[in-house]
Amino acid sequence: MDLCKINDPSILKDMNKNQLEEMAEDVRQFLIENLSVTGGHLGANLGVVELTLALHKVYKSPTDRFLWDVGHQSYIHKILTGRGGQFETLRQYKGLCGFPKRNESEHDIWETGHSSTSLSAAMGMAIARDLKNEKHSILPIIGDGALTGGMALEALNHIGHEKKNVTVILNDNEMSIAKNVGALHGALGRMRSAGKYNRAKDDLEWLLKKIPAVGGKIAQAAERLKDSMKYFVVPGMFFEELGFTYYGPVDGHDFDDLLENLNYAKKTNGPVIVHVMTQKGKGYHPAETDVKDKWHGVGPYKIESGEKIKPADAPPAWSSVISEALRVEARKDKRIVAVTPAMILGSKLDKFGEEFPDRLYDVGIAEQHATTLSAGLATQGMKPFLAIYSTFLQRGYDQVIHDVARQNLNVIFGIDRSGLVGADGETHQGVFDVAFLRSVPNMIISMPKDENEAQHLVHTAVKYDDGPFAIRYPRGNAKGVNTDKELQTIPIGSWEVLKEGKDAAILTFGTTIDMALEAAKHLEEDGLSIRVINARFIKPLDDAMLHDLLKEEIPVVTIEEAVLKGGFGSSVLEFAEENGYTPWIKRMGVPDRFIEHGNVKNLWEEIGLTTENINKNLKEMIPTKKQRA
Repeated sequence: MDLCKINDPSILKDMNKNQLEEMAEDVRQFLIENLSVTGGHLGANLGVVELTLALHKVYKSPTDRFLWDVGHQSYIHKILTGRGGQFETLRQYKGLCGFPKRNESEHDIWETGHSSTSLSAAMGMAIARDLKNEKHSILPIIGDGALTGGMALEALNHIGHEKKNVTVILNDNEMSIAKNVGALHGALGRMRSAGKYNRAKDDLEWLLKKIPAVGGKIAQAAERLKDSMKYFVVPGMFFEELGFTYYGPVDGHDFDDLLENLNYAKKTNGPVIVHVMTQKGKGYHPAETDVKDKWHGVGPYKIESGEKIKPADAPPAWSSVISEALRVEARKDKRIVAVTPAMILGSKLDKFGEEFPDRLYDVGIAEQHATTLSAGLATQGMKPFLAIYSTFLQRGYDQVIHDVARQNLNVIFGIDRSGLVGADGETHQGVFDVAFLRSVPNMIISMPKDENEAQHLVHTAVKYDDGPFAIRYPRGNAKGVNTDKELQTIPIGSWEVLKEGKDAAILTFGTTIDMALEAAKHLEEDGLSIRVINARFIKPLDDAMLHDLLKEEIPVVTIEEAVLKGGFGSSVLEFAEENGYTPWIKRMGVPDRFIEHGNVKNLWEEIGLTTENINKNLKEMIPTKKQRA
């Protein structure tokens, strides 16, 4: 079947089992071939092919509402809803988004990218549906890993309490981005092994009631007996106690099992859980046998071997640089404990865990818990390092303020994927952390220019004992510079002049330093002398250097791969105002809007973060200054 010609999922309604199985194979081959070129979330999508086809066969989208939790497993849904022909642009600039996107299709009801949101949104939609006297089904599809998110449990509790007609599809592949952890994961494991219950129970009641004269009484007695015995034998009692009717476990790759249970769930009033067992990476051997889940999100690869296509001899990833520096420190300092919310592999902490298994804690998808857990460790004299993506730290913001900074606890935040991350788009761009952390008392915020400075900043953070210390670092590879053998403590708040100049100054840090140096070099050819300063401490500022700079009354450009509103440039303006300076300052950074997916270079050009624009701004500012002098 030509999947690029599908415009509507209703084509599934009249398909028999054989036709559905043939289509499932076509979909898998389509995904394997297309993602080998574009990259994307392969493993998760291969695991939900039959489930997605079955859902669209039993239910009617967009009348029935599908909410894909996290959303990286929505590729089959996109194919079925008319977007198969756009897959060559997947996750590329101005192309098809890798997550559900409301402006792409009426079938994308809920936009996601972070986990554990679908159940709360589904409850909101259910309340609206009932107030409007509508009758459609609402189906959040959530993974087992996402259930460790506290928000998902809060929503389960509310849905069960209100008895709303919401059918939760629990996609259980025993693996999220990292190995699942926690007691809930263990409970799901017991459900997997306990067999099916509800259908057998109802079939038995139906048979008993068929017995003349005594059948009804026997059925009533059986119901009473069931109430006392089900705690010992029933899978899904956790969900039943929350007020849900539980169906499962269901074989997520068997159309007979899927369609039977989904049709059964469709007829059931009140909250329902359909517990579906799937295999991540199903149908592609390298992904099926992936014990470390390296096929969760991939770049281009060779289909035959599964070999990833990437530059040879590339510098180490920034995550590896930071985690290796932490490992070096941990050999000398037994107080160091690493904490991560389901990102051991993403944050490259696997080697740390191998060397220090008792000092690495993966708490699952539970960012708030991870933050306060780290605070608890710090109260006992430990040195917690919380490795967390910038975009996920947003979820622990209250805990950063209330539990860490307010008590001035010595937690080190390793803020991974800071800045623009590219293909994952709006939900994952790490551009807000500077603005939301800068206003928090006691917080130190830093960002290294290269891997050598990174190891010194990790060492500095470990030696610092007076409160929270954040180290930002970007996605992708470091620069490949040589590193010092002897580690140094960098004075807190100190900046570094990378290039002297007298006509204007650029203040920047991290990923945009090279851009600033290149601009200064170009302007030098025009006879302009530009100072470039590595503002490696975003908070506190280097007050002494700023005083000297602003007294010179030369134009200043601040550059940051972060939001301008409340960002680093704003802090420089605040410093000037507080100290009575009236400087010429131009800020460059991320504008006041969400930045969609695409190659980072394309995104820089879109928002005007380029060498050419730096040159343009400085050329406009310097003559103005000279005329007024």
